[in-house]
Amino acid sequence: MSQELKVSRIRQGTVIDHIRPGMALTVLRILGIGAAVSHSVVVAMNVPSGALAHKDIVKVENQVLDEETLKKIAIIAPHATVNIIEDFEITAKHHISLPRALRGIIKCPNRNCISNQDHERVSSFFICEREEPIEFRCHYCEALVQAEQAELYA
Repeated sequence: MSQELKVSRIRQGTVIDHIRPGMALTVLRILGIGAAVSHSVVVAMNVPSGALAHKDIVKVENQVLDEETLKKIAIIAPHATVNIIEDFEITAKHHISLPRALRGIIKCPNRNCISNQDHERVSSFFICEREEPIEFRCHYCEALVQAEQAELYA
């Protein structure tokens, strides 16, 4: 029996590779992909990988990611690689890195934070405090948020 993993290629779209094992479904949530998706989506979870031992992969046909979406993915998959595919070929490769600061992406868990007050119109603003485990600190109230518990704005 062959040990080779075979996943169909996509004609056009995005491949997110080297996602931490078990995080592919969170990536789908960030991308807004649910049961009513109208294009091909391939999810491979906990597949063998030389560098990571195991990894997840997400392939999304006919979708290119914007900068804000890449920042959201970086929160839960800071070492992922994003490949842009055209006519079955990789035309661009981006290595995601954890942003030092995030504005309007993570919701502050402190209900009393100024960024959670409807009458204030202040976007949340977080600074990366630590990379392992990933942790952010709110600029306004100094609440700490670990990446796994971070609530992301839609």
